[in-house]
Amino acid sequence: MIQLTVNGRSREVDVEPEMPLLWVLRDELDVKGPKFGCGIAQCGACTVHVNGEPVRSCSFPVSAAAGKRVLTLEGLAPGGRLHPVQQAWIEHQVPQCGYCQGGQILAAVALLRKKPNPTDKDIDEAMTNICRCGTYARIRTAIHAAAKSGKARA
Repeated sequence: MIQLTVNGRSREVDVEPEMPLLWVLRDELDVKGPKFGCGIAQCGACTVHVNGEPVRSCSFPVSAAAGKRVLTLEGLAPGGRLHPVQQAWIEHQVPQCGYCQGGQILAAVALLRKKPNPTDKDIDEAMTNICRCGTYARIRTAIHAAAKSGKARA
């Protein structure tokens, strides 16, 4: 059994240690926020936080998350109160298809934790997730708006 904490809840799973965290979350724990995109840790649709750091869960073995805190999009808004990054995403109409947005939001949260007032260059360097709809300008605007709110350091 592998124990991890997902969105504040202690969970145990009986899976192979090398199983990607993405499939444990989606198939074993019914957490659907992280998406399968490329399977080779390039696109970022599967981004989650492990102990506060963004990881591409499609290539991250569940054994590496054992005993650690995993945060997905579902855990970002406890009690239904949106995280400032989520609110900025809505206000600036970032999503088009929305497929990559969970990973984008978690990458943005991690960026703002490290750099509360990022420059455009900081955003471009940190936000390596791929958006097939091309909403990068709106993503940047939303990140700046969340940073200005002063509440985005979850």
